[in-house]
Amino acid sequence: MDKQVFLETKQISKKFNDVTAVNQVSMNVKLGEIRGLIGENGSGKSTISAMMSGLLSVTSGEMRIDGATYRPKDTLDAREHKISMIVQETGTIPELSIAENMFLGEEQRFVKRGFVDYKRMNQEAERALELIELRELDVTRPMYTLGFEQRKLIEIARALYYDPTLFIVDETTTALSHEGRVLIHQIMRRLRDQNKAVLFISHDLSELMDVCDVLTVMRDGELITSIEKQDFDENHIKQSMVGRVIEGNYYRVDYDGSYDDQVMIRVRNVSSSVLKDIQLDLHKGEILGIGGLSGSGMHELGKLLYGGLKPVKGEVLVYENKEDGTSAIPRKLKSIKAAMASGIGYVSKDRDKETLIMEASIKDNLVLSALDQLSHFGLILPGEEKRFALRQIEGLKIKASSMNQNVGELSGGNKQKVSFGKWIGNHSKILILDSPTRGVDVGVKTTMYQLLYTLKKEGYSILMISEELPELIGMSDRILMMKDGRICKEFSRAENLSEAMLIEHMI
Repeated sequence: MDKQVFLETKQISKKFNDVTAVNQVSMNVKLGEIRGLIGENGSGKSTISAMMSGLLSVTSGEMRIDGATYRPKDTLDAREHKISMIVQETGTIPELSIAENMFLGEEQRFVKRGFVDYKRMNQEAERALELIELRELDVTRPMYTLGFEQRKLIEIARALYYDPTLFIVDETTTALSHEGRVLIHQIMRRLRDQNKAVLFISHDLSELMDVCDVLTVMRDGELITSIEKQDFDENHIKQSMVGRVIEGNYYRVDYDGSYDDQVMIRVRNVSSSVLKDIQLDLHKGEILGIGGLSGSGMHELGKLLYGGLKPVKGEVLVYENKEDGTSAIPRKLKSIKAAMASGIGYVSKDRDKETLIMEASIKDNLVLSALDQLSHFGLILPGEEKRFALRQIEGLKIKASSMNQNVGELSGGNKQKVSFGKWIGNHSKILILDSPTRGVDVGVKTTMYQLLYTLKKEGYSILMISEELPELIGMSDRILMMKDGRICKEFSRAENLSEAMLIEHMI
């Protein structure tokens, strides 16, 4: 039986000055269906969802809900039409409480005798959290006290509180741990079974194929095809996305896990509020994978190795990069400034808050870590900055209108390329990469994996933190699994290494 159409787009387009982000797209979002939206970074997926949710206006064409014209003025208007959306990056204000974030823009509903009734607001926030089984959280806590995943779960609760008929999930699962993903998959399936509509945007093809009933593929702002579940085929979907054949594995094809004997970072008996007696060596020419659940301590380990967290006990030693392989007197890592001086670069999982300056240009973000190199007698020449930025933009194929475009306007994959370029450009020989392919498409992932392998062969030392087990197995020379703040198991690169073997030591 044909499902009822809830929202229909008729040849909608969106232009940003002379750039067409979405070009005459016509599609139906139906009740009782989870529709996946997939495409390379910059294909128009997030722009479509932003128009549906009132974040962006439509340049031309029209949208209709239940047959009536739909032109949302903003997200509150979209919510009135029973459409809620959660976005890829953090959509909360750190200084406000959980409850205040939950009802941002809706405070008027709690006004009593001219004042906001915070007691009632807090009670309603608690009711919203019950929808995602987060009953233990104190809703008066400021958002900045929460971890990245918890903040995303708050956004999910906020969206569900308004009982949407159309629930739009834009890349949110890339920020979640395994447990968080299971929860949101359960929510999407529950909404579908309640005869509601879900639009799910993700770059994780296996996740989409598992969860979705139908997939709509976009490329260069245009709708390419829609594929029903019974016709799902991984290679066909990839080819539809990128317009060329991408088959099989895009990880390393070798099983040679060798690396140089020279140690670049040595961690000895390090403990913090989360970490417990951490010991590890990162070698020259090594990709060292760190795996575990979100709360295992692996993300804190990344910050600690960049000087962003200070150990309560133990020490982190950084060794000079000697081309002849001879030993050098190590320096104790005490701060981010010392880490940068020692040639360490860091890409955070929370890229938009901790790695990039969203309001600044691509050029300014790229040159930020290389100002000392670009300085001549205390002066930084604009021409030097431009040449430096252009090398990274061309080398990493960053898609942008110009180097002066704000980073905040870029797609997730291009933001991540800027994050990489910022450190590769200044010749940081030690790279701490936390969730390096979060929120990027299969094409960009392929480029990044090739880049990491090239850097390894050039003698770079790479510590890669990831919740994606295939990524760890596919790229690492060694893998250290973490659980409850400790390193509990080490694996060497091998053809027979499986996800099941890693999972045994992370749960």
